[in-house]
Amino acid sequence: MEQKQEREKLASRMGFILLSAGCAIGLGNVWRFPFITGKFGGAAFVLIYLVFLVIFGLPIMVMEFSIGRASKQNIGLALKTLEPKGTSWHLYGPVAIIGNYMLMMFYTVITGWLLAYFFGMVKGDFAGMDPSGVGAYFGDLLADPSRMLLWMAIAILLGMGTCFIGLQKGVERITKVMMSLLFLVMFMLVFRAITLPGAGKGLEFYLLPDFGRLKAAGIWNAVYAAMGQAFFTLSLGIGSMAIFGSYIDRKHSLTGESINIIALDTTVALMSGLIIFPACFAFGVAPDAGPSLLFITLPNIFSKMGGGRLWGSLFFLFMAFAAMSTLIAVFENIVSYWIDAHHWSRRKAVIVNTVSIAVLSIPCALGFNLWSGFHPLGPGSGVLDLEDFIVSSTLLPLGSVIFGIFCCSKRGWGWKNFIREADAGQGVKFPQWARKYCTYVLPLIALIVFVMGYYGIFAPLLS
Repeated sequence: MEQKQEREKLASRMGFILLSAGCAIGLGNVWRFPFITGKFGGAAFVLIYLVFLVIFGLPIMVMEFSIGRASKQNIGLALKTLEPKGTSWHLYGPVAIIGNYMLMMFYTVITGWLLAYFFGMVKGDFAGMDPSGVGAYFGDLLADPSRMLLWMAIAILLGMGTCFIGLQKGVERITKVMMSLLFLVMFMLVFRAITLPGAGKGLEFYLLPDFGRLKAAGIWNAVYAAMGQAFFTLSLGIGSMAIFGSYIDRKHSLTGESINIIALDTTVALMSGLIIFPACFAFGVAPDAGPSLLFITLPNIFSKMGGGRLWGSLFFLFMAFAAMSTLIAVFENIVSYWIDAHHWSRRKAVIVNTVSIAVLSIPCALGFNLWSGFHPLGPGSGVLDLEDFIVSSTLLPLGSVIFGIFCCSKRGWGWKNFIREADAGQGVKFPQWARKYCTYVLPLIALIVFVMGYYGIFAPLLS
C-alpha cells in the first residue's frame, strides 16, 4: 500500500494525452503509413485504415488504459493485480515487458538513422547530390558499424536521459515541448508541400478515393495491411499504453481520452501524407517507393527543392521528434517496471537499462554490415526483419488477443470491472452493446493479423 502512495503521477491531463499520443506517434505514422498508402492506391486505403482504427484500435487502447489505471501498476504487474485468484494471466506481464525491450532493440537503431540524417541535412551533406549519391549516402551509413553504433547510442542516451530527470520534470515536460514542436514543424512542411508546382496531382491521389487502384493492388491485401497498421501505429498489445493509464486519476473516461489520442495519432499520419505525396508528384517520383521513400526518395526531392536544405532539416527534425517520443514512452515503461516490480530507484533503473538496451541493440546495428550474411527469414532479410517480425507479427497481435479476452471474460478481469473503470469520470462512455463484439470479433481480428503475418513470411519460403 505504501508503494502505491509513493508512486509517481503525471502532473496534468494534457501530459497524459501528449505522452500517450507520443507513444503512438512514431515510425508507424510517418514512415510506414505513407508508403503503405502509396502501395495500396491512396485515399481508398486511408478510408479502410480509419475504419479499423475505430473498430479495432480504439477498444484495445481503452482496455490497456483501463488495466493500467485500475491496477496502478506497470503491465509487468497489472494483470497479476487484477486477475482472479488461481488464474495465470500474470504470465503475460513479463512477456509484454520483453516485447518492449524487443521493440527498442531495432527502434533505437532506426531513430539513430533519423538523427544522423537530420545532422547531415543541417551540415549540407546532401547539397548537389544526384540520386545515386543519395542512395550511396544511405548505403554508406548502413555499412559503417561505428556510425551505426554511435547514432544508436545517441538515441538511447537522449531517451534515457529524459527518463532519468523524472516522470514530471523529464518525461512529461520534455514530451510536451517535443510534441508541440512536432506539430509546428509539420504545419510548416505541409504548407510548403501543398504549394509546390504540380502538388495538386499528389493531393488528388491522396485525398480522392479511387477504388480501381485499390482493386488493382489487391483488396484483401489492403484490408490486411490496414488491420496491421491500425494496431502497429498505436503500439498496442505489449502494455506500452497501460503505463500511462497507471499514472492518471479517474476524472475523465478512458474512451474519451483514447479518442483524443487516436485523433492526434491519425492527424500526424494524415499530415505525413500531405507532406510526402504532393512532394512526390511535384518532382515526378513514384509514391509507392516502399521503405526507401524516407531515406532515399525524399532526400532526393529536398535536393531539388528551393531551400531544400532548410526543408530537409525540418523534415528529419520532425521525424526524429516522432521517433524519440515513442522511444521515451517505451523507455519509461521499461524503467517503471523495475521501479514497481523490483523496487529499484529511478536512477538505478535508468543506468542499468541504458547499458542493457545499448547491448541488446547491437545485433540490429551490426545486421547491416558485419552480420549482413545472417538471413533469418530468408534471402534479403536481416536482424531488423527478425526483431520486427517478433514484435509486429507475434507479440502485438497476441497481446491484443490476451487483453481483449482478459477484459471480457469472467475467467479474467471481466466485462463489468472493465466497464466500471473505462467509464469512470466525465466524457464518452464505452458502448455497452459492444460486449459480444469485444468478446468474439475483436480477438478474431487480432488472430487474423497474427496468422497472416506468419503466412506472409513463411509461405514464400515453403513454396
